[in-house]
Amino acid sequence: MTEFRKELPISIKYRNNECKKKDNLIEWVYRMTVKIKVENLTKIFGRNPKAVLKKLKSGESKEKIFRETGNTVGVNNVSFEVSEGEFFVIMGLSGSGKSTLIRCLNLLNIPSAGQIYVDGANIVQYNKKALGEFRQKKVAMVFQHFGLFTHRTIIGNVEYGPEIRGIPKEERREIAKKNLAAVGLEGWEDKYPNELSGGMRQRVGLARAFANDPDILLMDEPFSALDPLIRRDMQLEMLDIHAKLGKTIVFITHDVNEAFKLGDRVAVMKDGAIEQIGTPEEILTNPANEYIANFVQDVDKTKVLHAGNIMIKPGALISLKDGPKVAIKEMRNNGISSVFVVDNARKLQGIVTIDDAVKALKEQQKLQDILIKDYDTTTPDTYVQDLIQVASTTKYPIAVVDEQDKLLGIIVRVSVLSALT
Repeated sequence: MTEFRKELPISIKYRNNECKKKDNLIEWVYRMTVKIKVENLTKIFGRNPKAVLKKLKSGESKEKIFRETGNTVGVNNVSFEVSEGEFFVIMGLSGSGKSTLIRCLNLLNIPSAGQIYVDGANIVQYNKKALGEFRQKKVAMVFQHFGLFTHRTIIGNVEYGPEIRGIPKEERREIAKKNLAAVGLEGWEDKYPNELSGGMRQRVGLARAFANDPDILLMDEPFSALDPLIRRDMQLEMLDIHAKLGKTIVFITHDVNEAFKLGDRVAVMKDGAIEQIGTPEEILTNPANEYIANFVQDVDKTKVLHAGNIMIKPGALISLKDGPKVAIKEMRNNGISSVFVVDNARKLQGIVTIDDAVKALKEQQKLQDILIKDYDTTTPDTYVQDLIQVASTTKYPIAVVDEQDKLLGIIVRVSVLSALT
């Protein structure tokens, strides 16, 4: 039996409701722990935003408002929630409002209307002191351009946050070393930024953000300045870091493939408003409108869809207590040449082919005597991309099983190949 199992961080593993099959309590806790709640958020740049708010409420377009008043609507009546530990991606084209929105989450942009709750507290109402503490302890931001101090060593850059917070030198040095190790830069402490590649400098930016141990990490297109190979490596590095540290991340990108690769859920913006929020699978398979459908049409589905999205319920199953005659009948009735065998708990035991069943009936063999154990299994979390090679060579359907080897469904070769189109 060949297995294609994929261990994922909690936030990814449960994003497709797959935890319903086993642990409803974990699912409930994950979904109910809201870290960030944004309600009816609007940001207007220009004079007299209150007058513009009235125009927005009356239904006037962003373009008309700019033409008539000179005011720019950056974010228009946006509402969403981010769960604790979630990797939440906001994507959109240039000018869609995504960067304006993320800068509202730490009040670099002061909202014109609406509320932002973090751990239940409305940060829009914070005074200067409370906002300073919030930015120092609760949230950190990583920008597209790394913003490193060129006159400081790598470790000097990373320990800057703890330094301005007054943490003693030895303690902040240990904090910096730990975070550099977390992003794979152990041994580079005494180098300077100009001695590092672009990808390494971005890792320093991450380490510096993590040094204050924030609950929330805001990332505004952090990889867009990197070349494609380094960018891909940083995406994988980001997933690893997220799995290790479990931080709540809000990530901005204009790249739909990057959004679907990283995000537990994705919000798609257009003209300052959110057009759709959902898992990558939900957006890809059920776009809310024509704009979303056009936006995602070039996505590589094999890197987004999981085995659970393309599996089918087995039309025929037989039990260990059944004999070859029952196996033959099930295969004949369903027009198939092999059938999976399960026990009373639906735990997968093996597969039987029509040739072996016919031979066993003639020779009076039991079902256990002809069970084939050499077949491929996978879990619902496995990406279709990882099944392409095995689907092209396997003689039998791929069995989709849970952690206890309970059969959930099967994947036939045509299902994998059709996902390529």
